[in-house]
Amino acid sequence: MSKRDYYEVLGVEKAADEKDIKKAYRRVAMKYHPDRNPDDPDADEKFKEATEAYDVLMNSEKRAAYDRFGHSGVDHGMGGGGFGGGSFSDIFGDVFGDIFGGGGRGRGGPQRGSDLRYTLDISLEDAVRGTTVEIKVPTLAGCDECDGSGARKGSAPISCSTCGGLGQVRMQQGFFQVQQTCPTCRGRGKMISDPCPKCRGQGRVEKSKTLSVKVPPGVDTGDRIRLSGEGEAGPDGGPPGDLFVQMSVRQHPIFERDGKNLYCEVPITFVAAALGGELEVPTLDGRVKLKIPAETQTGKLFRLRGKGVKPVRGGALGDLLCRAVVETPVNLTKKQKELLKEFQESLGQGGNAQSPRQSSWFEGVKAFFDDMKP
Repeated sequence: MSKRDYYEVLGVEKAADEKDIKKAYRRVAMKYHPDRNPDDPDADEKFKEATEAYDVLMNSEKRAAYDRFGHSGVDHGMGGGGFGGGSFSDIFGDVFGDIFGGGGRGRGGPQRGSDLRYTLDISLEDAVRGTTVEIKVPTLAGCDECDGSGARKGSAPISCSTCGGLGQVRMQQGFFQVQQTCPTCRGRGKMISDPCPKCRGQGRVEKSKTLSVKVPPGVDTGDRIRLSGEGEAGPDGGPPGDLFVQMSVRQHPIFERDGKNLYCEVPITFVAAALGGELEVPTLDGRVKLKIPAETQTGKLFRLRGKGVKPVRGGALGDLLCRAVVETPVNLTKKQKELLKEFQESLGQGGNAQSPRQSSWFEGVKAFFDDMKP
């Protein structure tokens, strides 16, 4: 039976590059792999046909001969089981190595240590102005007795006899040849016959270190400061990870923060709200005078420009917004109650004019119930 055109087998154009050919072969091989098609008698032949096409088209010399002479140009050189002297696992591992562990390559040197996170509680004042704080961080540091090797001083780790120092071993699963972490050395590629007594062969020891953290002005809850190289030491002498200090700003008894602005409530007396006056209000920079105009209602906002927060990432300074809260007198004496009653009576029929919000509210309620009538 005549062979099909290799480009047709893989479904690529004659101008296809190596990347396209590899992608096409992966698709066809996965589709017709015998392990995935146990009930299809043609799958095995189609799978071998695709592998043969891939072997020829990925070899520049074979491809040139095939393009010029067709199958007759490459059939005489297909020794070694039909794959040009290379094994089937070499071809399959080349295409699928990135899925199953890297095609036989080792781990590529010592691993980097883990990153750490530390939550730092700070006051609103320190968050706005900035500060420097010392923290104690428990971590895994490199063992100074063995310099992180895990072997007793004067000795050295030896190459793992199971994986030959690669940290991985090949496992055959049907037609697939996959790589797995070496069970003997657990991926390290080395074995320690005489472990360090201090770290017990781990190369790292638990340690608490004190670090100075500079908190810039304007930070807020959720912001992170990265301290490079202050995380856990890497295994086998690998580089350390980083430490991320995450900000958590404590609740303030007076101020609330929203971005770059601060908010606070300012209680004012009934008399000051009606007649006007002047109050001292707190800011993070000290006390300031706040002028209260006559007839001030609860909820009115007074803006103090530039008394907020300077954003840590730059931008204009925020403001302090003070919300007026009219306070109702309590614990009135008999005389005070009589005076308030006289005051209420003095309003007379014109009381609605002195209480515009109350008047409009009652009108809205009346309209609501009128609309409900059939």
